Amino acid sequence: MTPGLRAVWKDHKLLLTGFALAVAVMLYFGVRTVMFWVYWADPAHREEPIAGWMTPRYVAHSWAVPTEIIREELAVPEGTKRVTIKALADMRGVPTEDIVGQIEAIIAEYRQNEAVKKP
Repeated sequence: MTPGLRAVWKDHKLLLTGFALAVAVMLYFGVRTVMFWVYWADPAHREEPIAGWMTPRYVAHSWAVPTEIIREELAVPEGTKRVTIKALADMRGVPTEDIVGQIEAIIAEYRQNEAVKKP
């Protein structure tokens, strides 16, 4: 006969708590991964027109360009995580369209380089 949950709780509170915590963390990251996959699998989110609300990382995912390339070319400060294109333009005192144009040039150059690499 297997012991009930009460008996396990009575004898192994720490172990059962740790197990429940591990399951909760696993579910959190599992759901997050599925939501991320579903969002980016939607064709409407690929190659979206670049807008001021987007972050360089979002643009990189949407346009299938490595995030590091866009961050390096835009010279995004190291300490910033979720800086939007508009915020980046405001920090530099330039119109958002200038940053958007720069990103479009980065994407075009990256794709041209990738096309040259393929035989």
